[in-house]
Amino acid sequence: MSPGDEQGYSDYMETGHTRTRLPDTDPYGGAPRRPNRSSSKSLVTVVGVVVLLIAAIAFANRGGGSSSDEASTKDGRPQAATTAASGSRPVETKTANIPTGFPHTAQGAQSAAANYAVALGSAEMFNTAWRHEILEAVYTPDAAAAKQSAMDSAYSNEKFLANIGLAKDGTAPNGQTFVSRVIPVGTKVTASGPDGETVEVWYTSLFGLSGDASKNPVTESWYTATYKLRWVENDWKIDDFQQKDGPVPVGRDQTASTADDMTKAVEEYGGFTYAR
Repeated sequence: MSPGDEQGYSDYMETGHTRTRLPDTDPYGGAPRRPNRSSSKSLVTVVGVVVLLIAAIAFANRGGGSSSDEASTKDGRPQAATTAASGSRPVETKTANIPTGFPHTAQGAQSAAANYAVALGSAEMFNTAWRHEILEAVYTPDAAAAKQSAMDSAYSNEKFLANIGLAKDGTAPNGQTFVSRVIPVGTKVTASGPDGETVEVWYTSLFGLSGDASKNPVTESWYTATYKLRWVENDWKIDDFQQKDGPVPVGRDQTASTADDMTKAVEEYGGFTYAR
């Protein structure tokens, strides 16, 4: 993995993490990122959304006979939409606390890519021992061996750690909690082969330090990562990947949570195992 191709920060693209753009104002300093709406304005907005939703549902259910026939299988059951959940159970095996043992199918490749994105975007990547286990679990043996040295160098770089508010050993300052999470929104296969699949993962990420004294508050970013996966040792493994910004949704007028609320949320809400 060369600098610029890795899922990384703007100055250290080799780290395997998402980049972070900090807001102009500190939401933990007491000022919300956007002004609050008045109660009357909020009520009008809610009513408008409900009306549009009801209209959309009515329109969706109004289709003619031909559309209904196209959406049904031979035995009369509706077909699953390409973006709908498959219903397949997640894998039951783990390596380095990461789901592994995915089926040799396109759906298996999508599930692998989503779970690997979560692992590569986790706070555990800032711990040397955990980082090595993650790399070995998600990358092909050749790719893991080639990337480990570069990633170790990036994650131990004092300037890099100082820029994101961490100590030399990658830990958060006293009274603050380090947050680094990736939350997949969707996946799709863009290329297939006998022993390889190219999968795009659209996801949002949370990154920063929660705490009253934090100068790097937790912020949200959106990216799409393209993973080239190979079937190696009876599982899908990452051979290479690229990343681009977005698609980015329009933010709502919501007041940023307090540092205490954010810290509690991170500590109390666990992550998921993702399956297509």
